[in-house]
Amino acid sequence: MLQPLTVVLLVGSGLLGVLAAHHLLRGRLVDDPLIIVGAVIEVALLVQLVVGLAKASAIGDGAERATFIAYLFTVLLVIPASVVIAVKEKTQWAMAVVLGGALVVAILVARLQQVWSLNA
Repeated sequence: MLQPLTVVLLVGSGLLGVLAAHHLLRGRLVDDPLIIVGAVIEVALLVQLVVGLAKASAIGDGAERATFIAYLFTVLLVIPASVVIAVKEKTQWAMAVVLGGALVVAILVARLQQVWSLNA
């Protein structure tokens, strides 16, 4: 995996989490900066998917390779799902969903890096 991309994804997830927490505390709903940060993270996740699939054959254990690929695809769904829920939910809890999504992305990216570093 690309270490700089992992760092960018972790920082981006942290930024999205901070923005969502700020909105949550202020009682604000989804706005353009929040969606833009989510979109940038999603583009970086697509790059990670392509790189990860290209390098997945380096993981020798079949079960670990399957786990790695499952994480690659699963992490792509988290941000769009949390933003859609946040747009539909018109209460301040919408931002709690985005905050949770940012946390899940950070955890999945860290786990991807862990699986990669242990098996490649």
